[in-house]
Amino acid sequence: MKDYYFDNAATTKVDPNVAKEMMPYFDLKYGNASSTHTKGREAREALERARRVIAKSIGASTDEIIFTSGGTESNNIALKSIAFTNRARGNHIITSKIEHDCVRNTCKWLEGQGFTVTYLDVDKEGFVSPVELEKAITPKTILVSIIHGNNEIGTIQDLRALGDVCKSHKVYFHTDACQSYTKTELNVNRQNLDLMTLNAHKIHGPKGVGALYIRKGVSLGTWVHGGGHERNLRSGTENIPGIVGFAEAFRQADSGKHIRHMTVLRDKLIESIEKNIPEAKLNGPKGEKRLANNINFYFPRVEGEAIGGYLDLKGVASSTGSACSSHSLEPSHVLQAIGMSKAEANGSLRLSISRFTTDEEVKYLLDVLPPIIKKLRMISPL
Repeated sequence: MKDYYFDNAATTKVDPNVAKEMMPYFDLKYGNASSTHTKGREAREALERARRVIAKSIGASTDEIIFTSGGTESNNIALKSIAFTNRARGNHIITSKIEHDCVRNTCKWLEGQGFTVTYLDVDKEGFVSPVELEKAITPKTILVSIIHGNNEIGTIQDLRALGDVCKSHKVYFHTDACQSYTKTELNVNRQNLDLMTLNAHKIHGPKGVGALYIRKGVSLGTWVHGGGHERNLRSGTENIPGIVGFAEAFRQADSGKHIRHMTVLRDKLIESIEKNIPEAKLNGPKGEKRLANNINFYFPRVEGEAIGGYLDLKGVASSTGSACSSHSLEPSHVLQAIGMSKAEANGSLRLSISRFTTDEEVKYLLDVLPPIIKKLRMISPL
């Protein structure tokens, strides 16, 4: 049976061009970037070339980028290091109720360390209000962390409006942009960002590598101690093959062409599901305020896990929410934050596409999904 992959928000396949670019750094150019001999210098040059690519992609300078093991580590470093380094200024952090689990759980941990955290409400489409953000800021606020493109419902926050609020109050502003990177505008200066989290495996790069943008002048202390790698902020021998692959993944992402391709397929899926499955309700916004690759629907009287199971039998990979919390039986905190009941949240399904998704794959999904929903409703006790 052919595989039909609609879980690209969880991870993406590695672009063959990315894998090709990485290969020499496993068996030919395998030096440690901290070594002074030829192979070490070769690795250092590759590292700094990649840093320039990632920096330029978001309007930053090269000395504002450090490489990490991925989005989770970058988010942890950003929140924990800002919190403890700036504790003399204040102990208040603001985030939203629809953050990725690594931000939510970091904030919960910080609460146990004596920090106070405000979790902002969102509207029914998942948007944070700049007005409500401004109301929440106090003289003790040191950091605001708001996810850019939501990993479950695709909502794209207005970073510029939120960043303006933070800048006017001289509060650090961080965003998790793992889902939105290469899919919509990201510019650290236009959007008044002080810190930004990126990763590779959501853009057809390798797993295990990410980056953290840190604006010059931001007071950030060392969180991972060791030999002083990555501006003495995150020690550890750099993952040169992964970092090279990260940069190549960005280069392969034609921001115009691939966004248009995904948007067309996304809208086709949304329109067809709404037309052919009675009572199907889209979770999150429509149009340009939604990530180009994200589709999330609520199907009344059906369990999302059951839909996913039946789709899997047909060769279709899907999700009921964030892959990082997929083993939890708790309903999605994101869907509950936009006003859905636990039962409604449990009846939702996320489909996420990529620039490699084809019309044939979308057609197949649209052929098999309606009969599955119909069958499950016929046997549903609800």
